[in-house]
Amino acid sequence: MNHLGTKTLETQRLILRKTVESDAEPMFENWANDGRVTKYLTWSPYESAEQLRESYHRYLLESQQKNDFYDWKIVLKDTDEPIGSIGVVRLREDTGEAEVGYCLGYAWWHQGFMTEAFTRVIKFLFEEVGVNRIMAKHDPNNPHSGDVMKKCGLKYEGTLRQAGVNMQGVCDEAIYAILKKDYLE
Repeated sequence: MNHLGTKTLETQRLILRKTVESDAEPMFENWANDGRVTKYLTWSPYESAEQLRESYHRYLLESQQKNDFYDWKIVLKDTDEPIGSIGVVRLREDTGEAEVGYCLGYAWWHQGFMTEAFTRVIKFLFEEVGVNRIMAKHDPNNPHSGDVMKKCGLKYEGTLRQAGVNMQGVCDEAIYAILKKDYLE
């Protein structure tokens, strides 16, 4: 793989960019404090922007200096406001696999923003980084996340029973993936 780190990417309506110090407050307000957003994620809602800033936000600011770290804030072009995030949550150098995870503020659900962002990340990972496989997973009780994966060209590969944990407890994991050869066809 040709690791490039979190480069700025654009779509018709979005800018995908690195985290900046001033993102903690809008991240907290727009999605990180909302139980509807975190319901099927592995972390609970933050109680304050300060709590977020001192933990996860600080980790992001430090980690994004590495060339093999990929994490974008999803920013609306027309407002310059971060509304969610998408990133590589696990890399496997041996197989060339990138596992992608994402979350989006509730106010922006069902408007195609995540599909637009994920499609652009897929293009970047295959064409510039050179990954061989992109996978994502979701709790089957959250089918809209799987719908995003399907719209982005990922194929359902199966469900691992009781293989994950999220804010609901132990859960099944529906696995989706796309191979570079499929993307190129």
